[in-house]
Amino acid sequence: MQFFLFFLIVFSVFALGYGYAGWRLISSSGLNQPWSNIAWIIVAICFLLPVISVILDRSGYDNISSKFAWATYVSMGFFSFLFTFVLIRDAGLLIAFLVQKATALFASVDPSASVNEPRDPGRRLMIMQSINAATVGISAGLTAYGVYEARRRPAVKEFDIEIRDLPSGLEGFRIVQITDIHAGLTVKREFVERIVDMVNDLKPDLVAFTGDMVDGSVKALRAEVEPFEKLNANYGVYFVTGNHEYYSGAEEWVAEARRLGMKVLMNEHEIVRAGDGKLLIAGVTDVSGGGFYENHRSDPVKAIAGAPAADARILLAHQPRSLYDALPLGFDLLLTGHTHGGQFFPWNFAASAGQPHLYGLHDHGGTRIYVSKGTGYWGPPVRLGSRSEIAVVTLKRATSFS
Repeated sequence: MQFFLFFLIVFSVFALGYGYAGWRLISSSGLNQPWSNIAWIIVAICFLLPVISVILDRSGYDNISSKFAWATYVSMGFFSFLFTFVLIRDAGLLIAFLVQKATALFASVDPSASVNEPRDPGRRLMIMQSINAATVGISAGLTAYGVYEARRRPAVKEFDIEIRDLPSGLEGFRIVQITDIHAGLTVKREFVERIVDMVNDLKPDLVAFTGDMVDGSVKALRAEVEPFEKLNANYGVYFVTGNHEYYSGAEEWVAEARRLGMKVLMNEHEIVRAGDGKLLIAGVTDVSGGGFYENHRSDPVKAIAGAPAADARILLAHQPRSLYDALPLGFDLLLTGHTHGGQFFPWNFAASAGQPHLYGLHDHGGTRIYVSKGTGYWGPPVRLGSRSEIAVVTLKRATSFS
């Protein structure tokens, strides 16, 4: 019942968005038949693709839905841009109209008269058609570039974390973070293999995988994520759950992650000994986990219960907002993901809601948090101004203190 209500809400929102974009573009372009009908048919197909995909996936026909996944999600990205630009265009037209009316009113002329507006209907139509063509063209261009950005090799982001009195055994210790792969309909095995090869080439001491490995069931995606078994690090690969694991069967994915050789931290910690150094590596379940399973409720306090003294303390968490509960606990660093750095406009505004940061390294009174832009992508295979990344954290002995 919950899924039906959610689907109904999403269906209604999509219908409004696609319908508005289609109406404002097609009706104002003055298209003759049959071009007007063809344009509406294209809008209807693009609207129905994600609806059919969800229905097939929920009905167990995920193999069929994956056949047209690229058309589905690329069209969603395109219409996201298109809807945004149509809104901006219409807001501009409304402002221009109000300014014209105000100008006419204060100039003591007939308010119904147009100011600086072409009186020739043919010219007006040509201007509107040009604006519409530019809107469609820019949306298509941004979608194409966004697909290129999403599918290219992730950037490698390297930064140092200075820690006071860090022993020599941990000096230069390298932690490689990956997150938000979202293996599923368009992120397939070859993409995962590329990530694994890149991580292994970085020669990590430890790999931190901060959730959202998948979008789908273990049964459907086992072959796609199998390359993660080849991740290689001197002190192991650590994994924490993201919110999408819970949408896809978290307990099954926890078991699968362990089968792939990962150490899953479910509000737990381990002590990594490197020479004369001791590193506490703790991990919490996603903040949404308690809504699915009571024993998956995120708990940073429990994650370090009984922990011995350590030279450095690092927490792995999927969502940046885990920082709020972790701040009093004295961690040196939190590694998080979830936001995708916004992925592409205008969804960057939604991604930042409820989170302390959208991306990057930030300091909160000595507790630093790094928010990755993600190593894969979710939904439309589109990134714009937010290139995917693999983070490399190097521990260093602090040379000065404030």
